[in-house]
Amino acid sequence: MPTAIEFNNVSKQYRLGLVSTKTLSHDLNRWWQTTVLRKEDPYLKIGSVNDRTKAADSEYVWALKDIDFKVEQGDVVGIIGKNGAGKSTLLKLLSRVTTPTTGTIRARGRIGALLEVGTGFHPEMTGRENIYMNGAILGMTKPEITKKLDEIIDFSGCERYIDTPVKRYSSGMMVRLGFAVAAHLDPEILVVDEVLAVGDAEFQKKAIGKMQDVSRGEGRTVLFVSHNMTSILNLCKNGVLLENGSIRTLGPIADVVEEYVKQSVAGSKLVTHYEKKETDPDIQADYIRITSFEMLDVTKTALEYGNKMKGRIHVESEKELNHVGFRITLKNMTGMPVAMSKMDKPVFIKEGHSVFDFEMDTSMLVPDNYLVTFALYIDGNQVIDVVRNGFSFEIIPNEGFNDGYRWQNNIFGNVSGFQLKLLK
Repeated sequence: MPTAIEFNNVSKQYRLGLVSTKTLSHDLNRWWQTTVLRKEDPYLKIGSVNDRTKAADSEYVWALKDIDFKVEQGDVVGIIGKNGAGKSTLLKLLSRVTTPTTGTIRARGRIGALLEVGTGFHPEMTGRENIYMNGAILGMTKPEITKKLDEIIDFSGCERYIDTPVKRYSSGMMVRLGFAVAAHLDPEILVVDEVLAVGDAEFQKKAIGKMQDVSRGEGRTVLFVSHNMTSILNLCKNGVLLENGSIRTLGPIADVVEEYVKQSVAGSKLVTHYEKKETDPDIQADYIRITSFEMLDVTKTALEYGNKMKGRIHVESEKELNHVGFRITLKNMTGMPVAMSKMDKPVFIKEGHSVFDFEMDTSMLVPDNYLVTFALYIDGNQVIDVVRNGFSFEIIPNEGFNDGYRWQNNIFGNVSGFQLKLLK
């Protein structure tokens, strides 16, 4: 396959702090050294690594450093990494929003980009006028844009407001129209930043489906940035993991996501005890809440594959309640739900403080790190309190585990059920 995008030793340097009078002196010095004296840019020799968690030791920072990779035509590449890793900067360089400090970028074909909410839209122009303006920027003629117009409007779901200035659009409507324009005006390369998170679930599903059609059916190239690892794994073939402005891993998407998860787990502490401070804003019941829960053996943050885990839940209630159920949902570190269970029998909750011990069968869980969500419910499915991602533990492999099916079960598989037994 021909190469669609090529990054050759690309770096981007920024100056930290407010713009001041010293900026002009730096620019004049750079011009004097490079243009008049024909010497190397003096500021390329300085600059700190792009680690947002540490204080700077230089006035300059490398937002990207020595980025070097190729993307084949028709490939779908996921760009992942922590906040501040350089993902958006990389896409802005490709979209020519800004220029690299060093290196070159070659892109073959027109680029349709959706980098931020409202990018490329004029707020005083209507949605219809902005569609024509964006098409003209991409080099399309008016008849070509008109041919696609109805399809764009229908996909965006903004037909009622299409002749209203976009400054009156919500952020979700802006993203809908922006993505519809970027995806339908025949760009050879589609660049999408994590703005899709602004849209609702129905639109995100449509957008993912459209990107799959664009890449698989039409042979166009897609670069996709997201923190949703499920979307990344379902959509992308290959991936790039950025860390502090440099490439940490490059290759098949499953390998890149696995490295990203390891990186995330290494930087976080597993929690064996949780105390709730606030009521979840989505829960209406204010008469009951889970105040805390913990593993009974607090010295143990990891369990061998197949062993049972024992825990304890503390509940405060302002009144007596019959037939209260407990539900536990487990997510892996990518945020994808992988298992769910209800308590084997409903419980009676007295007024005041109650304590419930439970035993969780982990034999269906593959070795990984898990986030735990607890919920109380009545009348079948009415949730009266919930603690989201408040507890975590690790399953470690032993001789009884076959590592060959780890990823297909834990990332590509469906939500499974497991046994949750009340001890007292």
